[in-house]
Amino acid sequence: MQNKSLTIKFGKNDLIIETGKFAKQANGSVTITYGATVILVTACMSAEIREGQGFFPLTVEYQEKTYAAGRIPGGFFKREGRPTENEILGSRLIDRPIRPLFPEGFLNDVQVMAMVLSSDGENDPNVLALIGASAALSISDIPFKGPLASCRVARINNELVLNPTYLETDSADLEVVVAANKSGVVMLESRAKEVSEEQYLEAVKFGMASLKPILKLQEEFARLYGQPKAKVELKLIDPVLMQKIETLAKEKLAKVYKLSKKEDREENVALLAKELETQLTTEGFLAADISTGLHEVEKRQVRKMITDENIRIDGRSFKEIRPIACEVSVLPRTHGTGLFTRGQTQALAITTLGTGEDEQRFESLDGEKKKSFMLHYNFPSFSVGETRPVRGPGRREIGHGALAEKALLAVMPNKEKFPYTVRVVSEILESNGSSSMASVCAAALSLMDAGVPIKEAVGGVALGLVKEGNKSIILTDIAGLEDHFGDMDFKVAGTKTGVTAVQLDLKIDGISLDLLKECLAQSKEGRLFILDKMSEALTSPREELSSFAPRIDVLKINTEKIGELIGPGGKTIKAIIASTGASIDIKDDGTVLVGSIDAEKSDAAIKMIKAITDEVEVGRVYFGKVKRIMQFGAFVEIAPRKEGLVHVSELSKDFVKKIDDIVKVGDEFKVKVIGVDELGRINLSKKQAEADQPDS
Repeated sequence: MQNKSLTIKFGKNDLIIETGKFAKQANGSVTITYGATVILVTACMSAEIREGQGFFPLTVEYQEKTYAAGRIPGGFFKREGRPTENEILGSRLIDRPIRPLFPEGFLNDVQVMAMVLSSDGENDPNVLALIGASAALSISDIPFKGPLASCRVARINNELVLNPTYLETDSADLEVVVAANKSGVVMLESRAKEVSEEQYLEAVKFGMASLKPILKLQEEFARLYGQPKAKVELKLIDPVLMQKIETLAKEKLAKVYKLSKKEDREENVALLAKELETQLTTEGFLAADISTGLHEVEKRQVRKMITDENIRIDGRSFKEIRPIACEVSVLPRTHGTGLFTRGQTQALAITTLGTGEDEQRFESLDGEKKKSFMLHYNFPSFSVGETRPVRGPGRREIGHGALAEKALLAVMPNKEKFPYTVRVVSEILESNGSSSMASVCAAALSLMDAGVPIKEAVGGVALGLVKEGNKSIILTDIAGLEDHFGDMDFKVAGTKTGVTAVQLDLKIDGISLDLLKECLAQSKEGRLFILDKMSEALTSPREELSSFAPRIDVLKINTEKIGELIGPGGKTIKAIIASTGASIDIKDDGTVLVGSIDAEKSDAAIKMIKAITDEVEVGRVYFGKVKRIMQFGAFVEIAPRKEGLVHVSELSKDFVKKIDDIVKVGDEFKVKVIGVDELGRINLSKKQAEADQPDS
């Protein structure tokens, strides 16, 4: 068996691309090795086009096998199940940049699978998997306009680092995934801590320069080990049919595009489609081809209006943002709400505060993790006036939620300042362009309404692009049709201070850094406008939390007392929780978080915790319970597993002839600590406690 490989230095480690060893029945198969991380990436294509197929059926699956990190899956089932959120985001990271690089009219099924076979716990494999996908497609017989390369860039202590480790990424104030080809940038995925547009662009430039050798390596790899590209049928519309559709539809579409409402435009286009189908099927043309042809004519006409006539569908200027309305405290019982409406896009965000018990726990290749801030995005069918079955969240919903979460993460308070678990849900109630950025705006308002002390409000804006020849027109706040017929979806979120998240997707081969710079400048202008509109509803976080939110008190105990507080098998802490109904979260550093909606329950739990963990003080009064009675006195429990003796002489100011006449097992009363001997034995007094507090 002959291994075919090429190696190049890529950041701290060698990047090795190999083929010819694994999965030889796939159309293309490679392994990517970086450090001790190994990913197998395969590309397969169906032999024929499915009957009636009207779109390019590309599927991408990114899988992280637990054996790669030397672990067995946790939980009841000991095998991998449905894709994790990280795997779904990894699949999207590969899908988004490779999708525009297939030929127009190519409708064969294509599946790209990336399997992480080995993980060194240091290097994130998802970016490497994207390089593998490009390499596998490039050496296969599948038509593909590659190669494509990708890297992760982090800014750490004002220095740019190529392919940072997990640990390095955690300390970065900027993280950018850059995917590029010879034409320029193809995809960006970023999170940041309020960096400037100039700092962001520098990171992208750094990544682009680092990818040039990887592109050359793939070209050489394909030249040495690649197959001739297969001759496949491209389903292109008959030019004669296109001419007929354009002649029949051009004037009617021009009238349709003057309608201001999206629903009216869609209704009239649907009527036109039926009219064309009725007329042209009699001439022997297929209904599916007529529908595809009309879609192409629409696309050409919308783009021509923008490039030649400087007119957008809804009549706005290129930088104009649709009317914005913001509201807070929309719902009476939730902890915080924000309603953001921009044109025909509307997001309702609801914030819920919880305790440490509500943190999300999940497994990943670099170990078990917890999340105390979550943002979930839902896109019900009614938001676009459609009907469809209600299922779990799709990949798009998970991707949009993750982007909005990243945008807000930079301004969230740390756990020391705000020890709550925070969940925000964005419900999209209407959609006509950029619902993910509407979610960012609504979520920021919702967090402030809930009293979460975020650093600053975060706003987001989506930009589009129409590129024809040397002419490039950037559109601020793209509507759905402009996104659909345009060349770019560029989302930028941030505060007035700087950028917090960026996502770029293209339908063309790539854009230049100069054009990217223009987009960033235009996005800043739009973002600042939106933030000003948001401030009209709420300028800063509320000082008080909702009365319906849990109260969390923070205690600090001696770490040596943690075991005593927990008790054998958790018996002590469970008893406190059962008795008070409060939630209790104990950290390794001695921090104890006590949470409850009821302040009295929190106070009761705090008293019990302090009674166990505080040192017994001579002179302090405790409320105790009689556990045992002896001839010489009574043993009283002043805290779980902490007893003291009330000698018979300290039970009453009067002479005690018989102890049973004064106290019984189970009696509760106040006692005063009058001494602790060298062995830690506690001496208590009932009569002195009564003398100190005669009215209690």
